[in-house]
Amino acid sequence: MDRTGKADTHVHTDYSGISNIGPLHFPESVTRPEAQVDRARMNGMDVLCITDHNETAGAFVAEKYAKCFDDIEVVIGEEVMTSDGEIIGLFINEKIKMGLTIEETADIIKAQGGITIAPHPFSLHVSGLNENMFKVNIDGFEVLNGGHPDKYSNKFAQMVMDRHPGIWAPIAGSDGHSVRTVGYCWTEFVGRTAEDLRRAIKEKKTVPTGRTTPVLDAVKWSMEVVMGGQRLLYKSLAERLPNVEHSSLIEKINELPDLMKAIGIVGGFAYLFPPINFSATLMSTYYLRRGAKRMMRDMPKRLKDIDALIAEHLHVERNSNVDKRVV
Repeated sequence: MDRTGKADTHVHTDYSGISNIGPLHFPESVTRPEAQVDRARMNGMDVLCITDHNETAGAFVAEKYAKCFDDIEVVIGEEVMTSDGEIIGLFINEKIKMGLTIEETADIIKAQGGITIAPHPFSLHVSGLNENMFKVNIDGFEVLNGGHPDKYSNKFAQMVMDRHPGIWAPIAGSDGHSVRTVGYCWTEFVGRTAEDLRRAIKEKKTVPTGRTTPVLDAVKWSMEVVMGGQRLLYKSLAERLPNVEHSSLIEKINELPDLMKAIGIVGGFAYLFPPINFSATLMSTYYLRRGAKRMMRDMPKRLKDIDALIAEHLHVERNSNVDKRVV
Protein backbone atom coordinates (compact mmCIF):
# COMPACT_ATOMS: atom_id res chain seq x y z
CA MET A 1 0.00 0.00 0.00
CA ASP A 2 1.34 3.43 -0.98
CA ARG A 3 2.39 5.66 1.88
CA THR A 4 0.72 9.05 2.32
CA GLY A 5 3.18 11.88 2.86
CA LYS A 6 2.62 15.26 4.51
CA ALA A 7 4.04 18.56 3.28
CA ASP A 8 3.76 22.09 4.55
CA THR A 9 4.12 24.06 1.34
CA HIS A 10 4.12 27.59 2.77
CA VAL A 11 6.37 28.43 5.74
CA HIS A 12 8.31 31.57 6.70
CA THR A 13 11.43 32.31 8.74
CA ASP A 14 13.23 35.39 10.01
CA TYR A 15 14.54 35.95 6.48
CA SER A 16 11.08 37.21 5.47
CA GLY A 17 11.91 40.79 6.40
CA ILE A 18 9.67 43.53 7.75
CA SER A 19 6.01 44.28 7.17
CA ASN A 20 3.95 47.29 8.10
CA ILE A 21 0.43 48.36 8.95
CA GLY A 22 0.22 52.10 8.47
CA PRO A 23 3.02 53.69 10.50
CA LEU A 24 3.72 50.45 12.41
CA HIS A 25 6.64 48.28 11.29
CA PHE A 26 7.24 44.77 12.59
CA PRO A 27 9.15 41.60 11.64
CA GLU A 28 7.24 39.10 9.53
CA SER A 29 8.94 36.35 11.55
CA VAL A 30 11.64 35.99 14.20
CA THR A 31 11.84 32.20 13.81
CA ARG A 32 15.11 30.68 12.66
CA PRO A 33 14.99 28.28 9.68
CA GLU A 34 16.38 25.49 11.86
CA ALA A 35 13.50 25.92 14.33
CA GLN A 36 10.96 25.50 11.53
CA VAL A 37 12.66 22.27 10.48
CA ASP A 38 12.56 20.97 14.07
CA ARG A 39 8.87 21.84 14.41
CA ALA A 40 8.01 20.30 11.04
CA ARG A 41 9.63 17.03 12.16
CA MET A 42 7.68 17.21 15.42
CA ASN A 43 4.48 17.73 13.42
CA GLY A 44 5.18 14.68 11.27
CA MET A 45 5.92 16.50 8.02
CA ASP A 46 7.90 14.63 5.39
CA VAL A 47 8.52 17.73 3.27
CA LEU A 48 8.91 21.35 4.36
CA CYS A 49 8.79 24.19 1.84
CA ILE A 50 10.46 27.38 3.08
CA THR A 51 8.88 30.28 1.20
CA ASP A 52 10.17 33.53 2.65
CA HIS A 53 9.03 36.84 1.21
CA ASN A 54 11.22 37.74 -1.76
CA GLU A 55 14.16 35.73 -0.41
CA THR A 56 15.59 32.21 -0.66
CA ALA A 57 18.52 32.45 1.80
CA GLY A 58 16.51 31.07 4.75
CA ALA A 59 15.41 28.10 2.66
CA PHE A 60 19.01 27.20 1.90
CA VAL A 61 19.86 27.41 5.61
CA ALA A 62 16.94 25.09 6.41
CA GLU A 63 17.90 22.70 3.60
CA LYS A 64 21.45 22.37 4.92
CA TYR A 65 20.21 21.77 8.47
CA ALA A 66 17.60 19.21 7.36
CA LYS A 67 20.35 17.05 5.84
CA CYS A 68 21.24 16.07 9.42
CA PHE A 69 18.01 14.02 9.49
CA ASP A 70 16.61 11.21 7.39
CA ASP A 71 12.91 11.87 8.00
CA ILE A 72 12.42 15.25 6.31
CA GLU A 73 13.36 17.12 3.14
CA VAL A 74 13.35 20.88 2.59
CA VAL A 75 12.21 22.40 -0.69
CA ILE A 76 13.69 25.75 -1.72
CA GLY A 77 10.88 28.19 -2.31
CA GLU A 78 10.06 31.88 -2.36
CA GLU A 79 6.88 33.90 -1.99
CA VAL A 80 7.42 36.56 -4.61
CA MET A 81 5.59 39.87 -4.70
CA THR A 82 4.73 40.54 -8.34
CA SER A 83 3.01 43.60 -9.75
CA ASP A 84 -0.17 41.47 -9.80
CA GLY A 85 0.00 39.91 -6.33
CA GLU A 86 2.00 37.18 -4.60
CA ILE A 87 3.02 33.86 -6.14
CA ILE A 88 5.02 31.00 -4.65
CA GLY A 89 7.79 29.31 -6.59
CA LEU A 90 8.78 25.85 -5.30
CA PHE A 91 11.78 23.74 -6.34
CA ILE A 92 13.72 26.81 -7.46
CA ASN A 93 17.44 27.42 -7.12
CA GLU A 94 17.82 31.19 -7.32
CA LYS A 95 16.14 34.19 -5.74
CA ILE A 96 13.56 35.81 -8.02
CA LYS A 97 13.32 39.57 -8.33
CA MET A 98 10.17 41.15 -6.94
CA GLY A 99 7.97 43.62 -8.81
CA LEU A 100 7.80 41.83 -12.16
CA THR A 101 4.49 40.90 -13.76
CA ILE A 102 2.87 37.58 -12.95
CA GLU A 103 3.69 36.33 -16.46
CA GLU A 104 7.37 37.26 -16.15
CA THR A 105 7.66 35.77 -12.67
CA ALA A 106 5.96 32.52 -13.63
CA ASP A 107 8.27 32.17 -16.64
CA ILE A 108 11.34 32.60 -14.40
CA ILE A 109 10.04 29.99 -11.94
CA LYS A 110 9.42 27.55 -14.79
CA ALA A 111 12.84 28.27 -16.31
CA GLN A 112 14.39 27.15 -13.01
CA GLY A 113 12.43 23.90 -13.18
CA GLY A 114 10.10 25.14 -10.48
CA ILE A 115 6.42 24.82 -9.67
CA THR A 116 4.00 27.75 -9.40
CA ILE A 117 1.51 27.99 -6.55
CA ALA A 118 -0.91 30.84 -5.88
CA PRO A 119 -1.01 31.48 -2.11
CA HIS A 120 -4.22 32.82 -0.52
CA PRO A 121 -5.50 33.80 -4.00
CA PHE A 122 -8.71 35.46 -2.79
CA SER A 123 -7.46 36.93 0.46
CA LEU A 124 -9.24 39.77 2.21
CA HIS A 125 -6.16 41.15 3.90
CA VAL A 126 -2.97 40.24 2.01
CA SER A 127 -1.94 40.49 -1.62
CA GLY A 128 -3.39 37.48 -3.42
CA LEU A 129 -3.39 37.08 -7.19
CA ASN A 130 -7.19 37.03 -7.40
CA GLU A 131 -8.28 36.75 -11.05
CA ASN A 132 -4.70 37.51 -12.16
CA MET A 133 -3.82 33.88 -11.54
CA PHE A 134 -5.83 32.91 -14.62
CA LYS A 135 -3.37 34.84 -16.79
CA VAL A 136 -0.82 32.04 -16.49
CA ASN A 137 -0.82 28.25 -16.27
CA ILE A 138 -0.13 27.90 -12.57
CA ASP A 139 0.32 24.40 -11.17
CA GLY A 140 -1.88 24.83 -8.11
CA PHE A 141 -3.41 27.23 -5.62
CA GLU A 142 -4.21 27.23 -1.94
CA VAL A 143 -7.74 26.23 -1.07
CA LEU A 144 -6.71 26.16 2.58
CA ASN A 145 -4.38 28.81 3.95
CA GLY A 146 -3.76 28.50 7.68
CA GLY A 147 -3.54 32.24 8.19
CA HIS A 148 -7.03 32.99 6.85
CA PRO A 149 -9.69 32.31 9.51
CA ASP A 150 -12.34 34.42 7.76
CA LYS A 151 -15.32 32.68 6.19
CA TYR A 152 -14.65 33.84 2.63
CA SER A 153 -11.04 33.48 1.45
CA ASN A 154 -10.55 29.71 1.69
CA LYS A 155 -14.20 28.93 1.00
CA PHE A 156 -14.22 30.84 -2.27
CA ALA A 157 -10.92 29.29 -3.38
CA GLN A 158 -12.35 25.81 -2.74
CA MET A 159 -15.48 26.67 -4.71
CA VAL A 160 -13.41 27.73 -7.73
CA MET A 161 -11.38 24.52 -7.47
CA ASP A 162 -14.52 22.37 -7.22
CA ARG A 163 -16.09 24.00 -10.30
CA HIS A 164 -13.00 23.28 -12.42
CA PRO A 165 -11.50 19.97 -11.24
CA GLY A 166 -8.30 18.66 -12.73
CA ILE A 167 -6.89 22.00 -13.86
CA TRP A 168 -4.88 22.81 -10.73
CA ALA A 169 -3.51 20.96 -7.72
CA PRO A 170 -5.43 21.80 -4.53
CA ILE A 171 -2.95 22.97 -1.89
CA ALA A 172 -3.06 23.52 1.89
CA GLY A 173 -0.24 25.52 3.45
CA SER A 174 0.10 26.85 6.97
CA ASP A 175 1.55 30.22 5.92
CA GLY A 176 3.23 29.88 9.29
CA HIS A 177 5.49 32.71 10.42
CA SER A 178 6.21 31.03 13.75
CA VAL A 179 6.49 27.55 15.20
CA ARG A 180 3.18 28.37 16.90
CA THR A 181 1.33 28.79 13.60
CA VAL A 182 2.45 25.68 11.69
CA GLY A 183 1.11 22.14 11.83
CA TYR A 184 -2.60 22.90 11.66
CA CYS A 185 -2.90 22.25 7.93
CA TRP A 186 -0.82 20.52 5.28
CA THR A 187 -0.89 18.95 1.81
CA GLU A 188 -1.05 15.16 1.56
CA PHE A 189 0.44 13.21 -1.36
CA VAL A 190 1.37 9.66 -2.30
CA GLY A 191 4.97 8.97 -1.26
CA ARG A 192 7.18 10.77 1.20
CA THR A 193 9.93 12.58 -0.74
CA ALA A 194 10.14 16.04 -2.23
CA GLU A 195 10.09 14.50 -5.69
CA ASP A 196 6.92 12.62 -4.78
CA LEU A 197 5.37 15.95 -3.81
CA ARG A 198 6.46 17.54 -7.07
CA ARG A 199 4.93 14.66 -9.03
CA ALA A 200 1.66 14.84 -7.08
CA ILE A 201 1.35 18.58 -7.75
CA LYS A 202 2.07 18.11 -11.45
CA GLU A 203 -0.47 15.27 -11.66
CA LYS A 204 -3.05 17.25 -9.62
CA LYS A 205 -3.26 14.47 -7.05
CA THR A 206 -2.70 16.44 -3.84
CA VAL A 207 -5.10 16.47 -0.89
CA PRO A 208 -5.47 19.60 1.29
CA THR A 209 -5.92 18.64 4.93
CA GLY A 210 -6.40 20.33 8.31
CA ARG A 211 -7.78 23.63 9.51
CA THR A 212 -6.83 27.26 9.96
CA THR A 213 -4.62 28.42 12.80
CA PRO A 214 -6.58 29.22 15.99
CA VAL A 215 -6.85 32.93 16.68
CA LEU A 216 -5.10 32.54 20.04
CA ASP A 217 -1.99 31.13 18.34
CA ALA A 218 -2.07 33.99 15.83
CA VAL A 219 -2.10 36.42 18.76
CA LYS A 220 0.83 34.58 20.33
CA TRP A 221 2.69 34.95 17.02
CA SER A 222 2.07 38.70 17.02
CA MET A 223 3.42 38.95 20.56
CA GLU A 224 6.39 36.78 19.58
CA VAL A 225 7.40 39.07 16.72
CA VAL A 226 7.04 42.11 18.96
CA MET A 227 9.27 40.62 21.66
CA GLY A 228 11.71 39.30 19.07
CA GLY A 229 11.81 42.70 17.43
CA GLN A 230 12.48 44.35 20.79
CA ARG A 231 15.43 42.02 21.41
CA LEU A 232 16.91 42.85 18.03
CA LEU A 233 16.36 46.58 18.55
CA TYR A 234 18.07 46.40 21.95
CA LYS A 235 21.06 44.50 20.55
CA SER A 236 21.34 46.97 17.70
CA LEU A 237 21.12 49.90 20.11
CA ALA A 238 23.95 48.34 22.12
CA GLU A 239 25.89 47.76 18.86
CA ARG A 240 25.80 43.99 19.38
CA LEU A 241 23.76 43.04 16.30
CA PRO A 242 26.05 42.11 13.39
CA ASN A 243 24.58 42.14 9.91
CA VAL A 244 23.64 38.75 8.48
CA GLU A 245 23.97 38.19 4.75
CA HIS A 246 20.62 38.38 2.94
CA SER A 247 18.75 39.25 6.17
CA SER A 248 16.79 42.37 5.29
CA LEU A 249 15.26 42.36 8.80
CA ILE A 250 18.58 42.84 10.60
CA GLU A 251 19.87 45.20 7.94
CA LYS A 252 16.86 47.51 8.30
CA ILE A 253 17.01 47.44 12.09
CA ASN A 254 20.68 48.42 12.07
CA GLU A 255 19.90 51.29 9.69
CA LEU A 256 17.36 52.85 12.09
CA PRO A 257 18.37 55.93 14.08
CA ASP A 258 18.93 55.18 17.79
CA LEU A 259 15.88 57.26 18.73
CA MET A 260 13.63 55.11 16.52
CA LYS A 261 15.08 51.95 18.04
CA ALA A 262 14.30 53.24 21.55
CA ILE A 263 10.76 54.22 20.53
CA GLY A 264 10.25 50.75 19.03
CA ILE A 265 11.31 49.07 22.26
CA VAL A 266 8.97 51.19 24.38
CA GLY A 267 6.10 50.85 21.91
CA GLY A 268 6.52 47.08 21.94
CA PHE A 269 5.90 46.96 25.68
CA ALA A 270 2.65 48.85 25.16
CA TYR A 271 1.42 46.14 22.76
CA LEU A 272 2.40 43.21 24.96
CA PHE A 273 -0.04 44.01 27.76
CA PRO A 274 -3.84 44.32 27.80
CA PRO A 275 -5.88 45.99 26.56
CA ILE A 276 -3.95 46.85 23.39
CA ASN A 277 -3.19 43.30 22.23
CA PHE A 278 -6.75 42.14 22.90
CA SER A 279 -8.17 45.26 21.25
CA ALA A 280 -6.01 44.64 18.17
CA THR A 281 -7.30 41.07 18.00
CA LEU A 282 -10.93 42.15 18.28
CA MET A 283 -10.45 44.83 15.63
CA SER A 284 -8.82 42.43 13.16
CA THR A 285 -11.51 39.80 13.77
CA TYR A 286 -14.23 42.40 13.19
CA TYR A 287 -12.50 43.60 10.00
CA LEU A 288 -12.30 40.06 8.60
CA ARG A 289 -15.88 39.20 9.53
CA ARG A 290 -17.20 42.38 7.93
CA GLY A 291 -15.08 41.90 4.81
CA ALA A 292 -16.17 38.29 4.40
CA LYS A 293 -19.83 39.24 4.71
CA ARG A 294 -19.43 41.91 2.04
CA MET A 295 -17.59 39.61 -0.37
CA MET A 296 -20.03 36.74 0.05
CA ARG A 297 -22.86 38.92 -1.28
CA ASP A 298 -21.05 39.15 -4.61
CA MET A 299 -19.94 35.51 -4.67
CA PRO A 300 -22.38 34.18 -7.35
CA LYS A 301 -21.51 36.92 -9.84
CA ARG A 302 -17.79 36.59 -9.20
CA LEU A 303 -17.95 32.84 -9.77
CA LYS A 304 -19.68 33.35 -13.14
CA ASP A 305 -17.10 35.93 -14.18
CA ILE A 306 -14.30 33.54 -13.22
CA ASP A 307 -15.97 30.72 -15.18
CA ALA A 308 -15.87 32.96 -18.25
CA LEU A 309 -12.21 33.89 -17.66
CA ILE A 310 -11.20 30.25 -17.34
CA ALA A 311 -13.15 29.24 -20.45
CA GLU A 312 -11.47 32.04 -22.40
CA HIS A 313 -8.02 31.07 -21.10
CA LEU A 314 -8.54 27.40 -21.98
CA HIS A 315 -9.78 28.37 -25.46
CA VAL A 316 -6.68 30.50 -26.10
CA GLU A 317 -4.44 27.74 -24.77
CA ARG A 318 -6.03 25.09 -27.00
CA ASN A 319 -5.68 27.32 -30.08
CA SER A 320 -2.06 27.99 -29.18
CA ASN A 321 -1.36 24.26 -28.93
CA VAL A 322 -3.05 23.66 -32.30
CA ASP A 323 -0.92 26.40 -33.88
CA LYS A 324 2.24 24.81 -32.49
CA ARG A 325 1.29 21.42 -33.92
CA VAL A 326 0.58 22.95 -37.35
CA VAL A 327 3.95 24.72 -37.35
